[in-house]
Amino acid sequence: MTESTVPSGKSLEDYPRPSVAVDVAVLTYSSGALQVLVVEHRLGSLALPGTFLHERELLTDAAERALRDKAALPGTQFHQLAMFDDPTRDDRGWVLSMAHATAIPTGDLPADATLVPIQHGRVTQSLAFDHADMVGLAVEDLRERYAAQVDPAGLLGETFTVLELRQLYEAVFDRELQKDSFRRHVSKALENTGEWSNPGNGRPAEIFRRRGDAALPAQAAVLFAG
Repeated sequence: MTESTVPSGKSLEDYPRPSVAVDVAVLTYSSGALQVLVVEHRLGSLALPGTFLHERELLTDAAERALRDKAALPGTQFHQLAMFDDPTRDDRGWVLSMAHATAIPTGDLPADATLVPIQHGRVTQSLAFDHADMVGLAVEDLRERYAAQVDPAGLLGETFTVLELRQLYEAVFDRELQKDSFRRHVSKALENTGEWSNPGNGRPAEIFRRRGDAALPAQAAVLFAG
């Protein structure tokens, strides 16, 4: 046997290979609370929309497929969070899952979507596998983005009052925010539309929109975190 034909090492087939899945935490704001979309898992429990990776498929393509087929959300923008790789996370075998996250307005969800409230950064119902941990990580990610910009996911739509914006931030950060301090921190990132709300017997309030992608001041993150 010549030197060129001597085996140089193991092949890929010599190594154990796990199954690979993707799961997507779809956050939204509804009924004054942060909520997450869930679906019925075939094993009988509630779960995040997810699926197994097909041969030679990109993770992003698998996540798009999960949102389209499991949650009726085609064309949804999302991003990766982290790989969940505890060997015991799935009773069926060795399964790794790449967690993804997105946040979209409730009006963009299917009318029959099932939502579960989030309190103290955690989902309020039991979910399959480690999906509750994925939701917790998605909330942390959302908070980082909301501390840097005004409603970057557009959960309130194009226009809103400062009160509506503060109520959203109280839901995202799970704490009461002092109204004067909140308004002072967000004011430079807002643009007045010149319109007023019409709350019936209540006092009209000015309606604002986001000022482009204006950043919030660094002190805002301190305020929101408490």
